[in-house]
Amino acid sequence: MRLLKVATCNLNQWAMDFDCNMKNIKESISKAKEAGAVIRLGPELEVTGYGCEDHFLELDTLTHAWECLKDILLGDWTDGILCSIGMPVIKGSERYNCQVLCMNRKILMIRPKMWLANDGNYRELRWFTPWKGKYQLEEFQLPSEISEALSQKSAPFGYGYIQFLDTAVAAEVCEELFTPMPPHAELALNGVEVFMNASGSHHQLRKLNLRLHSFIGATHIRGGVYMYSNHQGCDGARLYYDGCACVVINSDVVAQGSQFSLKDVEVVMAQVDLDAVASLRGSVSSFQEQASSKTKIQYHSPEEEIAFGPGCWLWDYLRRSGASGFLLPLSGGADSSSVAAIVGCMCQLVVKEIVNGDEQVKADAIRIGQYTDGQYPTDSKEFAKRIFYTVYMGSENSSEATRSRAKLLADEIGAWHLDVSIDGVVSALLTLFEKLTGKRPRYQVDGGSNIENLGLQNIQARIRMVLAFMLASLLPWVHSKPGFYLVLGSSNVDEGLRGYLTKYDCSSADINPIGSISKQDLRAFLRWAAVHLGYPSLAEVEAAPPTAELEPIRSNYSQLDEVDMGMTYEELSVYGRLRKIFRCGPVSMFKNLCYRWGARLTPSEVAEKVKHFFKYYSINRHKMTVLTPSYHAESYSPEDNRFDLRQFLYNARWPYQFRKIDELVKNLDGDKIAFEESDDVGKVAATSDVGGGMGVVAAGSGDPKAGI
Repeated sequence: MRLLKVATCNLNQWAMDFDCNMKNIKESISKAKEAGAVIRLGPELEVTGYGCEDHFLELDTLTHAWECLKDILLGDWTDGILCSIGMPVIKGSERYNCQVLCMNRKILMIRPKMWLANDGNYRELRWFTPWKGKYQLEEFQLPSEISEALSQKSAPFGYGYIQFLDTAVAAEVCEELFTPMPPHAELALNGVEVFMNASGSHHQLRKLNLRLHSFIGATHIRGGVYMYSNHQGCDGARLYYDGCACVVINSDVVAQGSQFSLKDVEVVMAQVDLDAVASLRGSVSSFQEQASSKTKIQYHSPEEEIAFGPGCWLWDYLRRSGASGFLLPLSGGADSSSVAAIVGCMCQLVVKEIVNGDEQVKADAIRIGQYTDGQYPTDSKEFAKRIFYTVYMGSENSSEATRSRAKLLADEIGAWHLDVSIDGVVSALLTLFEKLTGKRPRYQVDGGSNIENLGLQNIQARIRMVLAFMLASLLPWVHSKPGFYLVLGSSNVDEGLRGYLTKYDCSSADINPIGSISKQDLRAFLRWAAVHLGYPSLAEVEAAPPTAELEPIRSNYSQLDEVDMGMTYEELSVYGRLRKIFRCGPVSMFKNLCYRWGARLTPSEVAEKVKHFFKYYSINRHKMTVLTPSYHAESYSPEDNRFDLRQFLYNARWPYQFRKIDELVKNLDGDKIAFEESDDVGKVAATSDVGGGMGVVAAGSGDPKAGI
């Protein structure tokens, strides 16, 4: 048997913090060597951190990367172990995203990335050049300081693999796995048995299974050992890298790391039999040889992902920002209650890791919670009381139900809770306005116009934002604490898509852990958290109809979100997926929804819904330009900063597109149901003569839980 022990890892790197990153890299190598591993794989761009963005354009960043690599190679870190280390490299005048393969204090090879990630949240082509010399290796002259220190003038640079006496090893960098002709397919034919994939892959709800299926598929027919390494944590921006370092042999996952964790370093070990790879390649029937060594693949439910992903992201942000805690405007509604529950989950995770012996988490918790005399957190509620403030900012339009729900949830979590009325501040502003203009606005239920009604709602919303930041900056002073509190936002992805929020209201905060999560997923999370996080009041929160409570409550009127928006949250999820994931404009969306909803709505009704959505989406798009930085979790996020790049000044009448929809409605006899009810979707699509390209539907587009 040709036995080989390999190590891959999850590292919590921080963009541009070279000391932090080097500490984690060295610790991972040490753990790998202690366990007897002869190969150690680290994540993509681990030396600098993946999220350096335009810092990659600075020569200092690349110089520091070489300095760090020199520090590793001058020590005994690589003695007897092949280390794949991710860092940027300049060759000539071009920057490359590279894996540097080192062993015994020498650089064996530099492997530049050939296919760069450049969609969604990724912009690698802005900073790097893809390597085009696919079938060649060039000699790369090492920087003079490195060359002199290592007594090595050059190293092979390009697409290739390392041939050892008993096996061959090659790198495949992140995005390359997902290309139509991935490198591992060709390398396997050249006898490569071990593939090392260094990645920088972020969390997105329901995405992990797609990633793992790709690793499994890579070795299902060709055989091989597939190692995967990833970042884990918040490295300075909106993304949470979700780890899951693993080792796959002949399509069986034999070792898997955590997806969500507060650990800075997690090393995943596996001992593999290379003869099993050769056996599979020689005879598919021998595939069963590896079955006995496989491990059960670990997946989290979407509700667990919402708890643990944003919870870990918040902890990284808190411990690295220098803040003393969080402040949350807690309304007693579903969104702010979800954020409160996530902070509560974070506190539970911190205490759990301290119990498990994580000294780094313990040190950070002692510093942030200001423990003295050898004390440290042992109870999540006690820890929350030190670092989490909630405030209910009620008005004459608030109900006793939301006030009591906010207080009860804060008590369950352990937060320091405040209850304040903003009526005095609202009244003062209205008096000032009346003095300036001679007029005093009224709510619509009291005879006022729509303009007056919106103005009065916006005043309340913006006062809450101002008060939240005031409390966050001054409460530490009140309680004789240093630092400041981070204000947490609580608008969800559907409200952002529709623009159902006031610009510069409580959606404006320092960070938002749920800004890319749908209302439907949040409600499922609340039901789960009521039981699994031990906050039973969340069940009552979830059952209550969503309301902004910005208008007066009357016997015949109560403000409701879905009535205000003119659409349901479920419909918003469908619109969002069609717009972003399936890239539908107004006309394409109308065609898809005529098919999807044709059994219960007429084309005219579908047309009105589509027009209504695009009208308010385009009117409110400007709000996305100032949206609070949010944890990225959903594939149809409208976040304007880097993920969903579109204009913010539209002709909201969409004259050409809406005219085309009207023509289609006319051709479809728009006041009649387009399709009869049928369980046989294929039959309906095949027999219905709907014209205009109708009858083709994007798979899963009508299911809010579909998509990746």
